[in-house]
Amino acid sequence: MGVEQLSSSDATLHFKVTGTLTIGEVNWLQSRAVAGIKRWGKVRALVTLEDFQGWKKGPGWDDMSFSNEHDQNIEKMAIVGSEQWRDWACAFAGKGFRSVAVEYFVPSQLQGAKDRLSNDSEPQ
Repeated sequence: MGVEQLSSSDATLHFKVTGTLTIGEVNWLQSRAVAGIKRWGKVRALVTLEDFQGWKKGPGWDDMSFSNEHDQNIEKMAIVGSEQWRDWACAFAGKGFRSVAVEYFVPSQLQGAKDRLSNDSEPQ
C-alpha cells in the first residue's frame, strides 16, 4: 500500500505516503482522518512523503467533499518531503485555499514539523 498510518496519538494522525498516490489511497487516508475526528473531535495531521512519485491520473481528484465536511475539525497539517514536491504537495493540500493551516517541511525538519503540530508556534 502507498499510504499507511504510522500512529495516532494525542489527536495527531501520522501517515506515510510512498510511490504514486491513487484516489483510492486518498479515500482510505480520509477515512482514517474521519475516525480520528470521531475519536478526538479535532485532529492534526502529519504526512511524510518517502520515495514519493506523484499522483496517479484518473477521475475523482476534484472531489472536495472531505474538505467541505471536515476542515473545521482539522487544526493543522504538516507535510514532510523532499524539496522537489513542496509546491505540488502544498497545492494538492489546498494551502491558502482551506481553513486548515498547511506547512511544508523537508526531511531534516521532521522534528520541527512535529513540534509545529503539537503547539501554536509559527512555522520554521
